[in-house]
Parts: sequence; structure tokens; C-alpha cells
Amino acid sequence: QVQLVESGGGLVQPGGSLRLSCAASGMLVSVNAMGWYRQTPGKQRELVAWILSHGSTNYADSVKGRFTISRDNAKNMVLLQMNSLKPEDTAVYYCTAATIHWGQGTQVTVSS
Repeated sequence: QVQLVESGGGLVQPGGSLRLSCAASGMLVSVNAMGWYRQTPGKQRELVAWILSHGSTNYADSVKGRFTISRDNAKNMVLLQMNSLKPEDTAVYYCTAATIHWGQGTQVTVSS
């Protein structure tokens, strides 16, 4: 049974940083396409970043240059380093394995 558990969300001031973690069980992050999505109330879930099995990455234009997705294969985790956070980054962030399996989400709030 695949499980994805996100952590690391919270409240941060504009310009600050957070690192989200996604711990996977029942599957290997190293051989799957892993991604982060986010969602705000009343809006569709949107792509934030992807990392493919061979290591290539892709980012939404709104986060390019500020967010970095990576994997820790030893810990079977996917990470999202978020820098220079803006109020519009406020959302629930979800980890996904190939958009088939999803975590429960972690809230990120950027506010002064």
C-alpha cells in the first residue's frame, strides 16, 4: 500500500523559506515521477514542481528560481525547498507519485 506523508508546512513571513518533505512508503521515489501540487480554496490544484526518475525537473513559471525539488533516495523522500516566499504561495501543498497516489497535504501560509 502506497502512502505519502507531507510535513514541513507552517506560517512564514514574506521573503522567508520553508522546506517541505514527503515521506513515501510502499514505493520507491527513485523510480517514479514525483511531484508537488498546491491548492487554494475555490481553485483547481496546480502543478508546482516535478522530478522524474532520471533526475530532470520541471517547475511552474510562478516558482522558477525560488523553489527547488529534490529526492533523498536513502530516506525515500521528496523535498521541496521554497525560498523568497510570497503571500500568493499560500496554499495546501500536496505530494504526488505520478498523480496516482497523493498525500494528505500540508498548509503553507505566507503572511506578515
